[in-house]
Amino acid sequence: MNRHTRERELQEQGRALRAEIPEVYQGFAQLHRAAYADGEVSSKHKELIALGIAISDQCDGCIDSHVRAAHRRGASRQEIVETIGVAIAMMGGPGTVWGPRAFASYLACLDKNEAPESS
Repeated sequence: MNRHTRERELQEQGRALRAEIPEVYQGFAQLHRAAYADGEVSSKHKELIALGIAISDQCDGCIDSHVRAAHRRGASRQEIVETIGVAIAMMGGPGTVWGPRAFASYLACLDKNEAPESS
């Protein structure tokens, strides 16, 4: 399944579940805003951390989300590939499977010409 098909499928499923448990999704959105807000650690670096965790958790939807968010927050190609490298180092063999998936997700952002947010 490619990134765009996976995103559409997850969005549809998420909307359906959100309609059933809106309070949970509202709480998660509030937690997400607080956790990823700029602080001593920038939101870009928080997204890179989340990307490393997403790779180690082997979560395609999470990888796509955090690659896109890191890219939008100005993470460079080198920052993304070095984050993937750390995940590979921490994971061993499985990292060599999930790391390339994260890199493919990043390349898909570039193919869609998704521009970083302006600071």
